[in-house]
Amino acid sequence: MATDIVLSNAEKKTPQHIAIIMDGNGRWAQAQGKGRVSGHKAGVDSVRAVVQGARKAGIKVLTLFAFSSENWQRPEKEISVLMDLFMFVLTKEVKRLHKNNIRFQVIGDLNRFSDTLQKSITKSEQLTENNTGLVLSIAANYGGRWDITNAAKKLASQVQTNEITLDDINEDSLHKHTCLAQLPPLDLLIRTGGDYRISNFLLWQAAYAEFYFTDVLWPDFNESEFAQAIDVFDQRERRFGKTGEQVVNT
Repeated sequence: MATDIVLSNAEKKTPQHIAIIMDGNGRWAQAQGKGRVSGHKAGVDSVRAVVQGARKAGIKVLTLFAFSSENWQRPEKEISVLMDLFMFVLTKEVKRLHKNNIRFQVIGDLNRFSDTLQKSITKSEQLTENNTGLVLSIAANYGGRWDITNAAKKLASQVQTNEITLDDINEDSLHKHTCLAQLPPLDLLIRTGGDYRISNFLLWQAAYAEFYFTDVLWPDFNESEFAQAIDVFDQRERRFGKTGEQVVNT
């Protein structure tokens, strides 16, 4: 069995881009004898904790999976609470992000959200667009298959209008039309809550990301848990198709 390579402090690897599937809010609430919605509210504290941890660690991009395109199938009351929480973040938390030089953006198909919510998203993005610190991306009504399909449609449209030819379509040209294309590649994908799947999240971007799964439910995922995930990343040998010997000798 291969062993992980332990690096010296001077060689420690810090991921530039971390994404998190924030799972376990409902189960956390049920374990507390509360309704599922209370778990989502408690999860906001964990968002604050990981944002703070990311800033301390020098992470450049943090992407959080807040609401998937499949989550519309959940109970209407739960969806309503999630939308209310989203508005709260946009109206209250974004001001705090702005004070801390954090750039905020939302990725996903926003057309299904209310006009009020869409306007609030635009206002929040505009407020923070010139900030130069951590980029916080919130994936809302997002799906990895949607992302790839949307990129393919844009390329097809360019072929139709003779802007490009079929021979111009390759991985790089498709990548340029995906969400997060202008940001550093995804290094580390974290999922809380004990499930071992990525649930249609960042399918294109996760091609060579390291995965970290933990049984910790999202409301219990604090800054210390976040730091532990980064420590595990530091021990990983990232080969990108090369052999271990090639990586060591690079």
